[in-house]
Amino acid sequence: MQTSTHLHFNGNCREAFDFYARTFGGKIVFSMTYGESPGAEKTSPESGNKIIHARIDFGGQCLLGCDTPAEHYHTPEGFNVMAAVEQPAEAERIFATLADGGQVTMAVQETFWAHRFGMVTDRFGTPWMVNCAKPLGAVTAAARKSA
Repeated sequence: MQTSTHLHFNGNCREAFDFYARTFGGKIVFSMTYGESPGAEKTSPESGNKIIHARIDFGGQCLLGCDTPAEHYHTPEGFNVMAAVEQPAEAERIFATLADGGQVTMAVQETFWAHRFGMVTDRFGTPWMVNCAKPLGAVTAAARKSA
């Protein structure tokens, strides 16, 4: 089984996905508007150019999204999308990019489990955690010291 994150936007999915593709080095492999969909005749004029489904692929993983009809949109809460990266400098770059115009919950910093970790809600309302993990052995050793 695989899981994927499917994000809902309030009319700015196209802009958000262009931003995510640039930020994470991914590629938008599918994007369809409500006006291009098989049910286009039932689409209101104001929804015609909104995204009914989009997909970004990044190295064997994907991020999915759509513009939710305004009457069904809710601000995201109760989760974060995790961006796990290999290098501290990459974690800092991604965090800074996501934070531009967003709101920082926890500044990017070293923790006992990560070379760099930070939490931010980007300008599109998506909550992120950026993590550059330390090797599991180092984390286990740090936990034993504090016990």
